[in-house]
Amino acid sequence: MYTVEVGFECSCFKKSDYESKKSFDNQSDAYNYANVLADFMNDDFCATHTFSAIRSGDKEFIIQVFDNPEAAGSCSTGISASAPCDEDTCGCS
Repeated sequence: MYTVEVGFECSCFKKSDYESKKSFDNQSDAYNYANVLADFMNDDFCATHTFSAIRSGDKEFIIQVFDNPEAAGSCSTGISASAPCDEDTCGCS
């Protein structure tokens, strides 16, 4: 069983119909879903954050969430685009 999980549920994600964790029978389906989901989130959400799918372990893919430094009205936490945004560091909810 392979899983795709969202690393941080921002407010746009919470309002969406996407699931925070989803399981797949094979690696190819999980990989494709993770990348397509990250692309959809980047295209459809408010652009305060950016999203990227990475492999984390043998059977897990994580959608990482980053503060978008180019977004107008983005988080004012000083997080760089290379640092993951999480509940402890990102003021956006």
